[in-house]
Amino acid sequence: MPSQIRASHILLMYKGSMRSQASRSKDDALSAINEIKAEIDDGAAFDQLARQYSDCPSSEEGGDLGEFPKGAMVPEFDVAAFALEVGEISGVVETPFGFHLIQRTE
Repeated sequence: MPSQIRASHILLMYKGSMRSQASRSKDDALSAINEIKAEIDDGAAFDQLARQYSDCPSSEEGGDLGEFPKGAMVPEFDVAAFALEVGEISGVVETPFGFHLIQRTE
């Protein structure tokens, strides 16, 4: 397992999630992230959907988080991201910040 990877993500926050200013409910966020995942599964470009939907400032870069070492992200994100092969996209990952889709890019 590599000690450092590069990944992008799409984050949907909800009312009450960490650092969130979102007004959507947790159920609405989960429903929306599942719809985004379905779009990706149907061939939509991850980076374009990140720009369109993600609540993270990384959305301006197509969700790119840059390179990061193991342990730099919250545990749920870290485990999911490091389990991916390059080019692979995770299922929905829940962290204290909300719901993520993660794409390992390097």
